[in-house]
Amino acid sequence: MSAIGTLNTAHIGINVTDLDRSLGFYGDVLGFDVIGSGDADGRRYAFLGQDGKLAVTLWQQAEGGYDAHRAGLHHLAFEAESIEKVREAEAVLKARGVTFAYDGVVAHREGAASGGIFFHDPDGTRLEISVPQGAEESPAPNATAPTCGFF
Repeated sequence: MSAIGTLNTAHIGINVTDLDRSLGFYGDVLGFDVIGSGDADGRRYAFLGQDGKLAVTLWQQAEGGYDAHRAGLHHLAFEAESIEKVREAEAVLKARGVTFAYDGVVAHREGAASGGIFFHDPDGTRLEISVPQGAEESPAPNATAPTCGFF
């Protein structure tokens, strides 16, 4: 343990190009509630969560979409209650025309029980909804690297 103790993720902040569009995605599609929002000198932001617990903050200050070739956020992963919930999320996302990295539920690696779906938000930020078990029968897209690694 480090001198500052154990750290846990409190929330993730994401730069977006269009706050209203992103609110529709993270709220309507992923089920997050707006806990708070504001406008600081023309720069808008929103705090999103579930059951009053902050999970994601959106900051309308990006000029372009996600760039996989720049340092920074690789992907944001959410853990679902069950593989059935992952499949329900997949159906909702597909109905909304969301872009997926892989087709359907995939395992995190060859022979893993964990797995999920990998897709992109409106600005191209990579997202994952997965479970620690229940994906045993799902294919692994990469034989030698974790599924969430290169896409």
